[in-house]
Amino acid sequence: MHNSVRIADGLTYLGGNDRRIALFESAYPVPRGVSYNSYLLTDEKTVLFDTVDLSVSDLFFENLAYALDGRGLDYVVVHHMEPDHSATFARLLEKYPSVTVVTNQKVAQMLKNYFGFAGNVHLVKEGDSLSVGRRTLTFVFAPMVHWPEVMFTYVPEDGILFSADAFGTFGALPGSIFADEVDFERDFLDDARRYYFNIVGKYGVQVQNVLKKAAGLDIRLVCPLHGPVWRRDFAWYLKKYLTWSAYEPEEKCVAVFYASVYGHTQNAAEIVASAVAAEGVKVRTYDVSVTHVSELVAEAFRFSHAVFASTTYNNGIFVNMENFLGDLKAHAFQNRKYAVVENGSWAPQAGGLIEGALAPCKNLQLLGEKVTVLSAVNAESAEKLVALGKLIAQDVKAN
Repeated sequence: MHNSVRIADGLTYLGGNDRRIALFESAYPVPRGVSYNSYLLTDEKTVLFDTVDLSVSDLFFENLAYALDGRGLDYVVVHHMEPDHSATFARLLEKYPSVTVVTNQKVAQMLKNYFGFAGNVHLVKEGDSLSVGRRTLTFVFAPMVHWPEVMFTYVPEDGILFSADAFGTFGALPGSIFADEVDFERDFLDDARRYYFNIVGKYGVQVQNVLKKAAGLDIRLVCPLHGPVWRRDFAWYLKKYLTWSAYEPEEKCVAVFYASVYGHTQNAAEIVASAVAAEGVKVRTYDVSVTHVSELVAEAFRFSHAVFASTTYNNGIFVNMENFLGDLKAHAFQNRKYAVVENGSWAPQAGGLIEGALAPCKNLQLLGEKVTVLSAVNAESAEKLVALGKLIAQDVKAN
C-alpha cells in the first residue's frame, strides 16, 4: 500500500526506509537503517526527482502511481547515478516509456553504462532552466559531491533545493519526514556527521564551491536523497556543513584513540585521558578495535585534538590503528593537533610509524614528544603520560 507524504503544494515525498540493511555501501554500519528519498512535483508537467534503491522499489512505484493520480509522467530528473538512487531506473522506463530524462552529459553516459540507455534525454548545463508550468527548474552542478556527475535542482518560485546526497544522513525516517518534527541534534546529527565525513568528506573543496553557489539562492525547503527534509532552521545545518567542509573542528575536545592487545596500551591511553580531564578539558576515549572505523573517522574530524596510542605489532602499527590512520589520510584529515603514545616489549616503533602515516596530511601539529611504554606502564612512563595529558589540555585551553 502506498505511503506517500505531502511536503508542500504540488510536492510529494515518495521514498521509503530500509531498516534491515546492515552495511551501507557494504562498508558503513547503519543500525538505524537508511532512507531512500524521491520526490514528485506536479504542475502543468509532472516531474520525478530521482528513483530509489531496489530495497524500497515496490513501495516507491505504489507511491508514484498514487501521487500521479492517473496522470502520466513527463520528466524524471536524475541528479546522481549511484545505484542506491538509480537502481530502479530501468523499471521506471518500463512503466513510463514516454518519460523524458532530464540530466547532464555525465549522467547520460552513466545511464548508458549501467542500463544501455540512449533514449529520450533532455541534456542540461550549469545554470540552464526548464519551465514545467508555474514553476521553473534551474540546474546547479555539484561535481564530486560526491560523484563527478552530481547536480542539484533549484525551484526559485518555491525556494526548493533538491540537493542529491548533500545534506543527507544515515538513519531511517521515524514516520515524520521533516527535520523540525524530530530531535535532529539528538537523533540524527551523529549519523549526519558520520555520513558526511565518510561519504563526502574527502571533497571539502568541492562542497565549499557548491555552498558558495547555494549562498545566492533563496532556499526555503531542502530535499536530500537520504534523511529528513528541511523546511525550518536550515541555517543551523548549513553552518555544520560550512565547518565540516572547511575541515575545522566542531568542538574543542581531545579524542584519545588506542590500539591495545593485552590492556597495557589501553592503560597508558587512559592515563593521558584522565590527565586531560583533570585539567577541566573534555575528552573522549575510543578502542579502535571495538569502535567501527567510520565512527572513528567522524569523531577525529569532530574534535580539535587527538591522541594516537598503539602497541607495536609485527614491527609496525597495530593493524586496526593502521587501518584507521589510512582512512583518515584517505578522507583528507587536516587542521588538527595530535600526540603519540607507543608501546613495545623489545623494539617499540609504532610512534614513529604513526607520525609517518600522518605526514601526508595537511596542517597537522604534533604536540610534545611521543611517549614510549616498554611493555607496561611504570612510574617513569606514567609521569610522562600525565605530563603529555596536561600539555594537550593546556593547548586546548589556549586556542
